[in-house]
Amino acid sequence: MKSRTDWARLDREGDYEGEQEFEVDWTSARWVTPEPKQMISLRLDPDILAFFKAEGRGYQTRINAVLRAYMEAQKR
Repeated sequence: MKSRTDWARLDREGDYEGEQEFEVDWTSARWVTPEPKQMISLRLDPDILAFFKAEGRGYQTRINAVLRAYMEAQKR
């Protein structure tokens, strides 16, 4: 896939130097390190796998997100 980003225009414009649109309070920010994923073997129907792969890179992350949403819904 060819990038459609106009890199020359972005180079000419440089970094944004206007006024900040809103205040950001970083005093309560905390560093969050995600837990590492556990590698497993999972059997899926071919059409389900094809559906997620058709969306492009990151299909495993999307499958994980769908499973997480289901898990959270079941907890409620």
